[in-house]
Amino acid sequence: MPVIVEAIIVSISMFMIFALAFLAMYLLAIAMFPIERELSRMILEATTPKKTAPAKGSFRDFSRKH
Repeated sequence: MPVIVEAIIVSISMFMIFALAFLAMYLLAIAMFPIERELSRMILEATTPKKTAPAKGSFRDFSRKH
């Protein structure tokens, strides 16, 4: 087989391997997206401080504190 034909075959096969690896990583990312979104939501809920209702007080209470 001539060298140029071998070079073309090797180049095409390397490109196809690259394309298949890229496709596999893309499909893996799509498959993992719901899991990642759920984990992110759980971490965000666990790390955000709980909102407490502000204490109702009068101006005199504020003046005593400050």
